[in-house]
Amino acid sequence: MKGTIRQRLTFSVVCVTAVMLALLVVGFNLSLRASLDGDVDRLLHARAQATLDNIDLENGKLEVSEGSDDGAEDALVWIYDDRKPLESPQVASQLDRVAASLAAEGSGERDDSDSDTRLFARPVVQNGRVVGTVVTGVSLEPYERTADRAAFASVVLALIMLVLITITTRLVVGRALKPVSEMTEEAAKWSEHDLDRRFNEGEPTDELTRLAATFDTMLDRMAYMVRHERNFSAELSHELRTPLSAISAEAEIALRKDRDAAEYRESLERIAERSTELTKILETLLDVARSEGSGGSDEAADLLDSVDSAVAAAGSLTDRYGVVVELDRPEGRIRAQVAGDTFQRMISPIIENAITYARATVSIAIRSRGRTAEVVIRDDGPGFSPRDLEAAFEPGMRGIAARNEAAPPGTGLGLALARRLARANGGDVSIPVSGDGGTVILTVPIAS
Repeated sequence: MKGTIRQRLTFSVVCVTAVMLALLVVGFNLSLRASLDGDVDRLLHARAQATLDNIDLENGKLEVSEGSDDGAEDALVWIYDDRKPLESPQVASQLDRVAASLAAEGSGERDDSDSDTRLFARPVVQNGRVVGTVVTGVSLEPYERTADRAAFASVVLALIMLVLITITTRLVVGRALKPVSEMTEEAAKWSEHDLDRRFNEGEPTDELTRLAATFDTMLDRMAYMVRHERNFSAELSHELRTPLSAISAEAEIALRKDRDAAEYRESLERIAERSTELTKILETLLDVARSEGSGGSDEAADLLDSVDSAVAAAGSLTDRYGVVVELDRPEGRIRAQVAGDTFQRMISPIIENAITYARATVSIAIRSRGRTAEVVIRDDGPGFSPRDLEAAFEPGMRGIAARNEAAPPGTGLGLALARRLARANGGDVSIPVSGDGGTVILTVPIAS
């Protein structure tokens, strides 16, 4: 059945109620007719017994000691001596013939449809021999009239109840579903215009509060996805702007006038360097998006090997800035529940950031902490100010501390992307409050 939930629920309740009322009406009327039928039989038997009590037997002949109640409107009693009627009521001849036929049989019960009467025959026995018969009768008309009236009244009552139940069900279902409809409309409006609005019904205690909590969860996810897409677009545009501008500027300068081969080669090398940086940025951003969507990795990486690779990849920076990187190697192997290339994308911007701000040295330590592993990167630079602790992980935010003089301006996305990538893989990036230099801690889950 198509239609709204309100219509379907109302229709279902009405159908079930109609079936139940029909069964009740049929059962009631069948039970009432059976009860009335039993009352007729009991009256016939009682009347027959009362008549027998008024019959005397002398010398094998029947004598009625006291006349039957002929004054009663429904007093139908026949007394037969053998087959000879001793007493009979004033009734139609057809009913007399039915009574005589029943008396001839000696016992039994029979309904006469023409007169709407039930007859009952009972033999008169003396010394084990049947000497006569008593036939009593009762008109069925008042009983049938009572049954018909009860049937009509029960059907009318059932119809009234069905109408009332239909109206009540429609009102109750409509009132019960009204909050759901209102919540649906509000959720639809919020999802389009205001992703921060919530129902905030508290701890779920019933169907409506559970629905509100579900809506809140759904809106949280939608808000997260929308913000994620916005952040990704902002990061992508912000991160790509610098290398693209540099490539474009370098190409324009190279094409502005004729140059010798060495100058062209130098320009192409700078363009290639920026293109490599651009490729690295794209891979990192896409890896962040994939990791946040997949919820972690099934691969495992050796932390020492991965850190060694990241330090080696930053060798050009250490040579350019004159910074020494010291690695405190752990005694045993520590494996993290993260893909090797993903871990390098986490650790590389942190190491490069430390080298950029360091005065002379950067130290890296790897240690296990229960079910997690930590990579602690320290530099002897100016460190993080209280303002930097709050803003270091905001996309596009750059610290106010002095950088290495040879370092180009930063984009402010390195730590932000590293944290997002770490959290997408069950880890985190944090900056503890330290006295001298800067310290960044990368936490990752240990492989089981």
